[in-house]
Amino acid sequence: MNSISGELAGRLRLVSLSGRRRPPAPPALVLVAHGSRDPRALNTVRTLMDRVRQLRPSLPLHLGHIELNEPLLPDTLAALGDTPAVLVPLLLGRGYHVKQDIPEMAAASPARARVAAPLGPHPLLAEALHARLTEAGWSTPTDDTTRRTSAVVLAAAGSRDPDSATDTRRTARLLAARLGVPVVPAYASAATPTVATALRALAARGRDRVAIASYFTAPGRFATQCADQAPWIAAAPLGAHPAMARLILHRYDQTQARTEVELASA
Repeated sequence: MNSISGELAGRLRLVSLSGRRRPPAPPALVLVAHGSRDPRALNTVRTLMDRVRQLRPSLPLHLGHIELNEPLLPDTLAALGDTPAVLVPLLLGRGYHVKQDIPEMAAASPARARVAAPLGPHPLLAEALHARLTEAGWSTPTDDTTRRTSAVVLAAAGSRDPDSATDTRRTARLLAARLGVPVVPAYASAATPTVATALRALAARGRDRVAIASYFTAPGRFATQCADQAPWIAAAPLGAHPAMARLILHRYDQTQARTEVELASA
């Protein structure tokens, strides 16, 4: 009887007093951040959330962390109850967190949660990376001599999952197409080459005008370590760049559209 009453009440909520059917409320968007001991990371994520709210004020927006910061993702999902939600990882490629941690946390929660694809690779990330490089002092070479001595190292966290490296290489190609110079992926941990190795290899090829592009969503230990190795300029992490907010909503909308297609074909 209770389940029948609940279903009836849910249907009635979709009908206005005039008898017209109300559109269903959109699923909540849950930003899934990794978490960091660096306080700048949480501040950056909150600023990014504000940008998303500005773009879509009516969308319920929440935050959950995989580790190190509160609220933790299981707590955020528990507070949502059985509310439909789309989890958008603030992660830049496929890896353990995207393939295992986040889906397992979603499956263990009462929320009706779907997990979106990671942010990368995507042209909007290349747009944000280019903008951060420009802010740091990068200018695209206009003469052949400068172009032959220029390059960018795309510094990423690194993962043992080969799919993660594949995604980072795709982003490097997208960025290279915008900059017109080689972009070499390099990693802070768990993968090769390291930033130092990539810099030495570029120097051996006569490329000594090398910038570090920070392929991190927020400041932290790895981002700082990579930037400190820059022989010339180092860009800031992606952070709350407007392209990041647009990309988050794009991943949310993608997941929603996929869900609607699956429901229609069921």
